[in-house]
Amino acid sequence: MRRAINSIFFDKRDYKLIEIVNSVSNDPKILGYTGKLLYPFFHPLGIKELAESRGLRAAYSILNLMESIKTGDITSRLKALAGLKDDIVNTVGGPIPQNTSRVLLQIMKDLVRAKADPEHQLKLAHDFRIAAFGKPRVIRNLLDHYHLLEMPEEWNQITFDDHVHDANTSGRKSATHLIMDAWIKGIRRLRVIYYHYIEPKCALELIEAARIMEIDLRIGIEFWPLYRDRYISLIWVSRGLPDLESFLSFLAEPSVIQFMEQGKALVKFQEAYLCLLLDRFNQSGRKALCRKLDITMACVTAEEFFDFVGPGQPSLHYLGEFIHSKVLKAIHVEISRLKEGAAGPEVQTNLDHLSKIINEFMVSDILEQYLDAEDFFSGLYDYVKEKKECAPPRLCVQFCTLLDQIGDLLGDFRITLNLDRLRPEDVLELLYESGGRISRIEIINLTKYDPLNNEIMLRVYELQAAVNQGSLLKLKRIISKIILEVQEDVQKKEGDQKQSRLNKLSVILNDIDEFKHMFDARPIKLRIGSDSTGKLGHYGMGFAVLDTLPFRVRQKIKKEHSDWLHLPVNVKTRLCTMITPPESVSSTIAWIPGIRGLLSNRKRKWIPEFFLLHPDSKGNLVTLGRSALMGQKDNFAAESGEKTKSKKSVKYLKSPLKNFFKVIVGFIPAQLCFMLTKDWWVLSYFGALIWFGITGIRNVIQSVLGGGGIKRASRLKWNDYVSWDRLTDSLLFTGFSVPLLDYLVKTLLLDKTLGITINTDPVTLYAVMGLANGIYLSTHNFFRGLPKGAVTGNFFRSIISIPVAVLLNSGIGAVLVFFNVPNINSVLQKWAAIISKSASDIVAGVIEAGADRSVYTHLRKQNIRKKIVELFDIYSKLIMLFPETEELTILENSGMLLDSKNSEVRDLATLIIINALDLFYFWMYLPRAQSSLIRMVLEMTPEEKVIFFQAQNMLRHEHHISRLFVDGILGGNFSRPLSFYLTSYRSYLESIEKVRASIPEEKFDEKSCLEPV
Repeated sequence: MRRAINSIFFDKRDYKLIEIVNSVSNDPKILGYTGKLLYPFFHPLGIKELAESRGLRAAYSILNLMESIKTGDITSRLKALAGLKDDIVNTVGGPIPQNTSRVLLQIMKDLVRAKADPEHQLKLAHDFRIAAFGKPRVIRNLLDHYHLLEMPEEWNQITFDDHVHDANTSGRKSATHLIMDAWIKGIRRLRVIYYHYIEPKCALELIEAARIMEIDLRIGIEFWPLYRDRYISLIWVSRGLPDLESFLSFLAEPSVIQFMEQGKALVKFQEAYLCLLLDRFNQSGRKALCRKLDITMACVTAEEFFDFVGPGQPSLHYLGEFIHSKVLKAIHVEISRLKEGAAGPEVQTNLDHLSKIINEFMVSDILEQYLDAEDFFSGLYDYVKEKKECAPPRLCVQFCTLLDQIGDLLGDFRITLNLDRLRPEDVLELLYESGGRISRIEIINLTKYDPLNNEIMLRVYELQAAVNQGSLLKLKRIISKIILEVQEDVQKKEGDQKQSRLNKLSVILNDIDEFKHMFDARPIKLRIGSDSTGKLGHYGMGFAVLDTLPFRVRQKIKKEHSDWLHLPVNVKTRLCTMITPPESVSSTIAWIPGIRGLLSNRKRKWIPEFFLLHPDSKGNLVTLGRSALMGQKDNFAAESGEKTKSKKSVKYLKSPLKNFFKVIVGFIPAQLCFMLTKDWWVLSYFGALIWFGITGIRNVIQSVLGGGGIKRASRLKWNDYVSWDRLTDSLLFTGFSVPLLDYLVKTLLLDKTLGITINTDPVTLYAVMGLANGIYLSTHNFFRGLPKGAVTGNFFRSIISIPVAVLLNSGIGAVLVFFNVPNINSVLQKWAAIISKSASDIVAGVIEAGADRSVYTHLRKQNIRKKIVELFDIYSKLIMLFPETEELTILENSGMLLDSKNSEVRDLATLIIINALDLFYFWMYLPRAQSSLIRMVLEMTPEEKVIFFQAQNMLRHEHHISRLFVDGILGGNFSRPLSFYLTSYRSYLESIEKVRASIPEEKFDEKSCLEPV
């Protein structure tokens, strides 16, 4: 019985996807050929679709991103990210493609991770396939499941994070992985912070990854200079280095190399200090910890600690995580020992106690109770004084001296002051001493942020606002208040430092005008960062301005305020709309007033202006991630094997079965309505079939016409255009419209209540039924989460169908008169609902077929334009290699290019072949590719047409192209693409020749572009 029940869940394609993903995990070299030089030039929707599935490529890319941190294979990670961008982000369709891409990437990440849990993998595989359809309601449910906020499809949201870390410092993720996760969260601006120095290879990976995902990136370096015998935190961010080449050139300068070496020396010195802390923990803290938790834990070694850190920089937080992992390991050993012994109440009590420790004992507990995290910097300062000459210079430098050193390296930069361990008087003094060089203040850092204790943050904000406003009166009042507080502190606690500070503050007060003018050219701006490392224990990275998110998201956050942290910050924004008029308008409609404005392209852009802090109210800034602590529960149940049996949801039913149930659920109310309300046996028994037949035929014809029409030269069959899932959805909802239109509206409301029938007022009858149908369509479209345009469009489609219904009614009446049928109005009254339905579907078929055609055409133009641009770019490089050859004759003797002794010429010729193969595949397999390609060829200049046709003619090199496939340009599974090429390229070239022949003669000297090679 259980086996029979299980057999109705999950599709064969779910199992196939898992098989593909696991094959990549078991043999990471299975797609090693994707690292070859020429592979990235294949389009993700091109001929390589015949060699491997998109799921296989996505799994391989995710695996490369997530599991290659220690290998240092930066090139592979960047290629993997570029592959994911092509395979998923750039090729996803549907009403909300950006959000669909985010969901698909997140599911694929989990799918790769879940190898040890086959049942969970099955669910993820099914979710991935269903999400790929791009249904808005499904995508929004999955966004909620993964705690991701929906982003606007225009991708114009204000989302950022000014302080995150990757695996090269204290983070968990490689730079490429970090950028991918930032994009999944919807972040558009990111500042990644490194400690004390940065390696060129790290900068290369980070900048390239951000370029691929189109994220606005800043790289910062955090320093710990001295200020009043203690360490403070400053972050340096470069300016004037706009691209990768300029940044790497900067890092290669001798003075910069020497500066970075000082940072490396600091890190080495810090390692020695951390080893000292580890020894102290082994001697005293470990014993106290074991007594408190009632466990046994051996001494931990520095070697184990450094292995745990991996490619990152050793830090106090890493040390806390390392000890925490050892504690958990010791607890698991104790749990195993207890389970192996005799059962009893005492044993169960101990197990419950250990369960509580696993769930409640956090890394922060170790840092605070056993490593004295609060005193880390004071301890480090004492250690530096103890070592004296052995201490690195960077740990002995005063903050003003450090600013001078930074200024000598690069003239244009920004310095951000971190408020950690600082008070308002510290900030005031530092701003003055910097001479205007500190131009940013990290006002909120989530790792230190406490909503109930934000007095220092608010005082600093008041100071920043006063300086920027330039109000001497306000600035004097704030400085005087700070001086008064320090004076009170001096009276309570005498000390040279306190008196020295008081004297300095007095100097600032007397020099207040100069202090104000220090920031005229560069006002102080606020920064907000999560300090995220991608690890458990606090909120994840990212912040969003609520005003720039979709309406449903804003409403959701207001209702579910506990899930996302509201910050007391209001970001003032401005919405700009950029209007681009169409390049040309058809002369047939150009005379219509306002038509150019109607056809103009509109792009909206949110611009942040300034931050306002409102401590007593929630602002419009929220975190993009919920606290990681929310997912840390029930660990002990998992460890003890007491896993609850996962319930299979209806959504995991096999697709054919699920589609069948949709049809049945819709068919039952329709059939019951006809059987219970109709006397004539045709409608009573076959009314529901007729009703469903109208919807089904309309969907099929609409899909075929939208995808390519009846006459096609491609390999696509008519049923390849039909989405059966979409069809069954239509049948499900159309079934419920029968009792609505036929019984409630036509019979109860119009006939029995208002007395409106075909006899009395046919126009009103069809108008009311059309209006009711429009309301029903819009309602269920809204329920399904379709875009606003689809909801309103389906409403007005029903309004347009009213005159069509009247015409159909008149036409059918005329036919009945011709055949001398008695009681014509009575017959038409019985069929009124079906006539109204037919009219609505006729209008829907025309409108939606046009919409499908428009969508397909838009996508094909994007795909083809990319290949055409690549072709002309490759040809430009060929021209440079043949300066003395006439530019339009280079491809005439293409065989000479393929046999050239110059490897660069051979590679460029091969790239042209790859380009032609992809266009060939588009022509044969992608909806609307043929008409789109022909239209784009017609828009080319005469010279471009010559190049294009010559490039397609290179497909005649049958032997050379066959050898490319056999040699593994698309891997070992080359039989399908090779067979496709050999059997179809001639018909493709014949079609292209017909296109060329149909073009009017133009003024360029060229022989037939498609004559045999």
